[in-house]
Amino acid sequence: MKANGVLKICVKCCDRFSSTYERKGELPIEYEGYVPGFFPNEHYGDYVELDIDVATGRITNWVVPTEKELLKQIKNNNQ
Repeated sequence: MKANGVLKICVKCCDRFSSTYERKGELPIEYEGYVPGFFPNEHYGDYVELDIDVATGRITNWVVPTEKELLKQIKNNNQ
């Protein structure tokens, strides 16, 4: 029987969040610091909260950021 439902994940990052943004044909852009503002829910920069549909593996509470939002967040926090 296939599982169904939502797996809710909440991770406290303790100011150690890191990510790498990769665009085809360019060097990756790395980021370290607080959880970026475009992540879902009220995370106060400390929590990653994701709701995953178990049947599909899709993150259901993700709001797609624009590339401008991604780059702005990375630039502001890497200064």
